[in-house]
Amino acid sequence: MKVITAVLIGAGLRGGWVYAAYAQSHPEDLKIVAVAEPDEERRNLIAEVHGIPEERCYQDYRELLEEEKMADCALVCTQDTMHFEPVTKALEKGYHVLCEKPMSPDASEIVTMGNMAEKYGRILMICHVLRYSSFFSRIKNLIEEDRLGRLISIQHIEEVGYWHHAHSFVRGNWRRSDETSPMILQKCCHDMDILLWLAGSSCTKVSSFGDLTYFKEENAPEGAPAYCLDGCPHRNQCAFYAPKFYFEHPKAEPDGFIHAVSADTRREAVLEELKTGPYGRCVFHCDNNVVDHQVVNLEFENHVTVNMTMSAFTENCARRIHIMGTKGELRGNMELGEIEISDFSTGEKEIIQLYTPPTGHSGSDTNMMKDFVRYMREDSTQVRSGASVSVESHLIALAAEKSRVTGETVDLREFRKETEGCSYGSEKVLHRDRSAFRRSAYCGKNE
Repeated sequence: MKVITAVLIGAGLRGGWVYAAYAQSHPEDLKIVAVAEPDEERRNLIAEVHGIPEERCYQDYRELLEEEKMADCALVCTQDTMHFEPVTKALEKGYHVLCEKPMSPDASEIVTMGNMAEKYGRILMICHVLRYSSFFSRIKNLIEEDRLGRLISIQHIEEVGYWHHAHSFVRGNWRRSDETSPMILQKCCHDMDILLWLAGSSCTKVSSFGDLTYFKEENAPEGAPAYCLDGCPHRNQCAFYAPKFYFEHPKAEPDGFIHAVSADTRREAVLEELKTGPYGRCVFHCDNNVVDHQVVNLEFENHVTVNMTMSAFTENCARRIHIMGTKGELRGNMELGEIEISDFSTGEKEIIQLYTPPTGHSGSDTNMMKDFVRYMREDSTQVRSGASVSVESHLIALAAEKSRVTGETVDLREFRKETEGCSYGSEKVLHRDRSAFRRSAYCGKNE
């Protein structure tokens, strides 16, 4: 079978060490032939790992996309605010595209990217990896098999994990909504997508509440310095003390957090970065503004109602779901791979135990890459997480943020009309009034 070739745009943790890593473990499926990454150390490392010649290594993605088409597809894994231009240019150039989520924090750009993929007949696959998990795939099948009857309501909980939140959303690249995306879009567009998929209908109304409550200056313990290594008196009691956090937490290595601190993961190199780098800051003295807890309520055309809760204050990074139907109910824990179904007519309970790998969104990352390769071999644009279905879930997330900020319930149909009114076909939308959500800046250090 044909080996699919790819150019990598943005060689951070997701791009370089998840999606591109699939080429290492499955060389029969995928080969990385070029890389664009502004960070020289990361760029050189990816080139070495994948055997990319120097002339195919670019500091700027624009240089790469000015060249003649050199691969079957482009993996666009830049920061949230920097997806639009490389995605649209790659589509115009003839590449199929795998785009890291979210598509963009700008609603008009989201709609335009979807329109462009349709216009050029290209695959634009969004990394909504949860659709490819054995857990949610099984739940979707159970719904379609009518095991629960007509769906009535869904409760969904996203447990961000105190450690993940501190790393990515307090110290890390997604700490500010004006530079990247609001929390509900960046972290929870996965969840909006899954809930849309499971509900099996279009969303009509959205309301939301949430705030940044804990990770801010006023909650800093007395005497806590700006940087953990500046002699913090609370280092023995603080769960977020940076050296302990990055060297001792069981998720620091397998989830790649330590690689975000420094490409060189030797202890002395990491400690040096923690002295002055962003990941060495006290979590109460950062410049973060994204929420640390939020609830979202959704109403769908088929009258299904949904409540989703996102919280940083959990031990585990996990997802739990409770689905209520007319014939029965379902409870599930994704990370444990457990699904329990209760049948109202018989009173019987069935326990389904699935194998869920401990990393890569419970194996979803690998499953998604397998499907991406398959879609390109089959030359099919009808992909499970294609742009045509991802646009709506992104708009739901942005509508939720609008509701949280304004305190109003958002009619999603009107919200979409307003969005489409700002977009015009497949041309680039210059919609520059983005202060509510972001400030543009190119950065390939995607976590």
